[in-house]
Amino acid sequence: MTQPPARLLILGRSGQLARALAAQAAGRFDAVRAAGREDADLARPGSATGLIAEWRPDAVINAAAWTAVDEAETREHEARAVNARGAGEAAAAAPALGARFVLVSTDYVFGGAPGAPFAEDAPPAPVNAYGRTKLQGERAVLAACPGAAVVRAAGVFSGAGSDFPSAMWRLAEARNEIGVVDDQLTGPTFAGDLARRLIALTLLPDAHGVFHCASGPQLSWAAFAEACFDLAREAGAPSARVKPITTADFPRPAARPADARLASTRLEAVTGLPAPDWRTGLSKALDAWLSSR
Repeated sequence: MTQPPARLLILGRSGQLARALAAQAAGRFDAVRAAGREDADLARPGSATGLIAEWRPDAVINAAAWTAVDEAETREHEARAVNARGAGEAAAAAPALGARFVLVSTDYVFGGAPGAPFAEDAPPAPVNAYGRTKLQGERAVLAACPGAAVVRAAGVFSGAGSDFPSAMWRLAEARNEIGVVDDQLTGPTFAGDLARRLIALTLLPDAHGVFHCASGPQLSWAAFAEACFDLAREAGAPSARVKPITTADFPRPAARPADARLASTRLEAVTGLPAPDWRTGLSKALDAWLSSR
């Protein structure tokens, strides 16, 4: 592809990242289409490839995924159908069109070994079914489309939906104190900041391989919850006290990475965009959450 992509296809439509991508893409492409499951169901063989062949995009960003982490433990084959087989099949349709392909992946491909913040070439070691299926998807995409870009993101939030800050603010409407794990580290990333970097990367045809996108400063989930409530308190919105707890105090069906912090230096170097600061994004997320009440 020697010319900037004119037609962008976003796989995913209703998710927080897909919506942010559509907003960021406006005015950057001649045509943008966000395809929901009824248009391109990655779990159904031939669905996404049929749409790609029909609409003939110049670039595809796959923001669709099975993201129900706990459910994936007992339904791993269903998660794999979307995150691995479906993603790889969609990527395989891109080279024939000379189309750019970008896959959104996750920090959950790490967590089973120390070494964070992880660089792009660090050995993955997922600790749950969701992470395994996303890693399989990365490999399937790069095998089917060697010129593809895979972007691992961490703790995506927007203030609209089931993201972490929204959950905290919603719980604060009914509770004075909320227990949040303090022994799991992350780099939460505002959906708009991630979308901006995904669009920038999509417009760079020679940028391929694995990239990381995580905001700073990186911290524990309990510390992030405290920041959510500090900001809400300043705005007169529901807030609560945070009770730091351990992972053992809050057992869940799927194990979570104790430390899946990502080093985003490669993405910064290629796009010229420094790692975002989640504190700016959190303020925007609170505005979005309050406007939806």
